[in-house]
Amino acid sequence: MVRKELAPTKELASKVMFAAFEALKEKDGEMPMREVVQAVGKRIDLNDWAMERYEKTGNVRWVSILHFFSIDCVKAGYLVKKKGIWYLTPEGEEALKLGPVGLLEASQKAYKEWKSRQPTSSADDVVVVADEAAEGEITLDQAEQIARDGIERQIWRLNPYEFQDMVAALLRGMGYHTPFVAPRGKDGGIDIMAYRDPLGTENPRIQVQIKHRESAANVQEVRQLMGLLHKAGDVGLFVSSGGFTADAKSTARTSHVHVELVDLSRLIVLWQEFYEKMTDEDKAILPMTPIYFFAKSE
Repeated sequence: MVRKELAPTKELASKVMFAAFEALKEKDGEMPMREVVQAVGKRIDLNDWAMERYEKTGNVRWVSILHFFSIDCVKAGYLVKKKGIWYLTPEGEEALKLGPVGLLEASQKAYKEWKSRQPTSSADDVVVVADEAAEGEITLDQAEQIARDGIERQIWRLNPYEFQDMVAALLRGMGYHTPFVAPRGKDGGIDIMAYRDPLGTENPRIQVQIKHRESAANVQEVRQLMGLLHKAGDVGLFVSSGGFTADAKSTARTSHVHVELVDLSRLIVLWQEFYEKMTDEDKAILPMTPIYFFAKSE
């Protein structure tokens, strides 16, 4: 199928993709897809045409264009998409030097080369996603993000104790025993203790601290957990729905004790991965169901 190139679409695509790359670079090359979209929306001037919603899908034109043209960047090796996170590769950072139009043209050329190598494709396929095509299609990462947004909204509806129960349920799904889950009213210290065996005689023994709030966990809070890891074989697990500050991440990485940081995005990935291994009671904390649909290859 030949995809017709529309000049306004290409012009807008060059702007949104370049803005996305700049935003990713400023965030050390890694951002959730939703935050990429938000950052791009703040960086460029969007006219009425770019802000229009497609009648069939309700998608905003510039957001659809960002998603569709990002496929070219993935095939070019400029972007990596994984579990709702976009990663800027070193090649992508280098491509920023080409400017908005140069970056787009380079990614389109790479997409065409990739497409020509596919068994069912020909070199005659054009790289530009036409405005008409964007209107009627949804990319895989968009579909995943829609599902992800629904999961996040439900998690934010949980109170701190329900969120704590969710983390305990996940650990049980991963094969751990949870002999201690902090009772309501307890403040500070360890929120969950998780063992490989019922008595805690096998390593690792996991000491869990949990923060369910919008603000990021800071370095002092991470160090507080580190100070509670006294025994050989103790591992710290810090779960923060609001994420972690840069200092907190750096401290955890360089610590002489093992402290694992789990933000909301990683928590969702783990919940999805171990969901089928949970009991029905634990599943009920955040119930999910798989939905299968045709996903056009990117």
